[in-house]
Amino acid sequence: MAKILIINGPNINMLGIREKEIYGANTYQDLLNLISDYAKNKNIEVEFFQSNHEGALVDKIQEAYFKKIDGIVINPAAYTHTSIAILDALKATKIPTVEVHISNVIDREEFRKISYIRTYCVKSIIGEGFNGYLHAIDELLKILK
Repeated sequence: MAKILIINGPNINMLGIREKEIYGANTYQDLLNLISDYAKNKNIEVEFFQSNHEGALVDKIQEAYFKKIDGIVINPAAYTHTSIAILDALKATKIPTVEVHISNVIDREEFRKISYIRTYCVKSIIGEGFNGYLHAIDELLKILK
């Protein structure tokens, strides 16, 4: 059974509250429920982690290596555009990773077009809402077979 870690960065825990015109009205718990149900149907194990702190995200990526996680789906949120530390952690662990963004970051502010982790990720999925996470899981499963 594949083990996939779902990592979410800052403010993702505020889904359903923050900028509903961009992120919609569904909550973070709704996202977790959607992914959990999907994983159950796919017969895969998922673990969730969300933090507003860059170092905690780096620590979790490193921990994934030692826990023998097969793949990572990551939405680093604002750290997408600023964190070389997250990129370096992903590169160090060599765990296949798919980057996800709920909104279409390419069509937003200029600074959101920059993604430090994209250079490492096997795929980048943007603008598909919550379904982007399911798409990311499917992409990882293709790679892991």
